[in-house]
Amino acid sequence: MSKESLITNLRTIKDFPIPGILFWDVTTLFKNAECLRELEDTLYEMYKEKGITKVVGIESRGFIMGAALAVRLGAGFVMARKPGKLPAETVEETYDKEYGKDTIQIHRDAIDENDIVLLHDDLLATGGTMNAAYKLVKRFHPKAAYVNFIIELKDLKGREVFPQEAEVQTLLQL
Repeated sequence: MSKESLITNLRTIKDFPIPGILFWDVTTLFKNAECLRELEDTLYEMYKEKGITKVVGIESRGFIMGAALAVRLGAGFVMARKPGKLPAETVEETYDKEYGKDTIQIHRDAIDENDIVLLHDDLLATGGTMNAAYKLVKRFHPKAAYVNFIIELKDLKGREVFPQEAEVQTLLQL
């Protein structure tokens, strides 16, 4: 399977979640066993030599490939969630969105200075949520932190919100 095959297996939905938005639906990749295997294999090959000790999945579609990749890499899995979803003591980062503010949290004991962290989500659009998660992870002073997405919507220039030292990689650029 190729990147082109992955792209042809994506579903687009017009005017979701609001009018004027073209939503790129990765659930069609997740339900297709061949696509799911290709995603897992490709992500593994990208990060197998990095020494990843923790994978941080961004709520909620980042949990799917993030957890699968953590298992494959022999790493732990950390959930980055919206407020009120994690049961133990958390740390958080608040960020601006187009229509207000939002917050992302992880457990206070999830990451330490000995970790090498991979942050994963399904889609890079404007980059706000992942940039906040990246800043949050960096507060733990890990040895290294990498950022990964399945899809990047290049026209939205989300990559530009990350600091220059952030290594951001995507599988599919649309």
